[in-house]
Amino acid sequence: MRFLVTGTAGFIGFHVAARLLRDGHEVAGVDGMTPYYDVTLKRRRHAELSKIANSFRAHEFMLEDDGAVSRLVAAFAPDIVIHLAAQAGVRYSIENPRAYIDANVVGSFNILEACRARAPNHLLIASTSSVYGANEDFPFRETDKADRQLTLYAASKKAVEAMAHSYAHLWAIPTTMFRFFTVYGPWGRPDMALFKFTRAILSDEPIDIYNRGDMVRDFTYIDDLVEGIVRLTGAVPAIGRPAGAMDSLSNVAPYRIVNIGGGSPVTLMSFIAEIEAALDKKAIPNLMPFQPGDIRKTEASAALLNALIGYVPSTPVSHGVREFVRWFRDYYKM
Repeated sequence: MRFLVTGTAGFIGFHVAARLLRDGHEVAGVDGMTPYYDVTLKRRRHAELSKIANSFRAHEFMLEDDGAVSRLVAAFAPDIVIHLAAQAGVRYSIENPRAYIDANVVGSFNILEACRARAPNHLLIASTSSVYGANEDFPFRETDKADRQLTLYAASKKAVEAMAHSYAHLWAIPTTMFRFFTVYGPWGRPDMALFKFTRAILSDEPIDIYNRGDMVRDFTYIDDLVEGIVRLTGAVPAIGRPAGAMDSLSNVAPYRIVNIGGGSPVTLMSFIAEIEAALDKKAIPNLMPFQPGDIRKTEASAALLNALIGYVPSTPVSHGVREFVRWFRDYYKM
């Protein structure tokens, strides 16, 4: 099939596109190559995709360019659109909030408009566990009320969920929103904890541990996430066809929200211990206070995901961290 994937030079988009290409699909990839982190790493990802198959076509532009978005969708006529591009980072949204409105809200609006003009069989859009914000009932369920976001990053993603629902209702675009839970693995983002901790430990530098380590995350290994996304492309939402009582399927639109997480949260200190074990080297801890916008704990309910595709992320953190460290040392020769 023909897949349009946004954010293919990013961490998750790269892995999704690689899987689709290996499965024999045609992929048009879009990325703006923004300098939020090392652009060389992003270009290396695109180069790797070009090696996998000649059915990959890279397009470099910002999704805020509505003309470029509409022209590509009209010309490529994708069967499925997977919209993963976004301005990421919880803490950066406090420093540079406009980037999140431009990339996440305006960019996503342009994708929705292009899909209105030329509707795909299925539109899938990345959201985040951060939309659960101040919720304190665990595990987080897709049917939980989530109206207390703690950062503009989370708020921008919740806004995209709302916009996508309205387009699904008005224009009958089958739409699935993913809520990701702390994704990690090879080719990961340099701004994320695993990347920063690994580099610092190898360089004999201290690592900043927020809330003095009293944090819990439902970590999701990248291969598990990709498996969930690929399987969900075939789980097209349709009004009146819920997967069960836990389904978030809208009663007025072919639209649902799905957590992609295993529901097996790990403490931050246990996560750091796995990094130390993989590196065979101890970290130098720098205990820090709680950061504005942080969430102390995340935990996904995987019941809906399992009902829809018969699959739940299950890669142990010990394995995932070792795979990341192996890639990091090979890539950076450390």
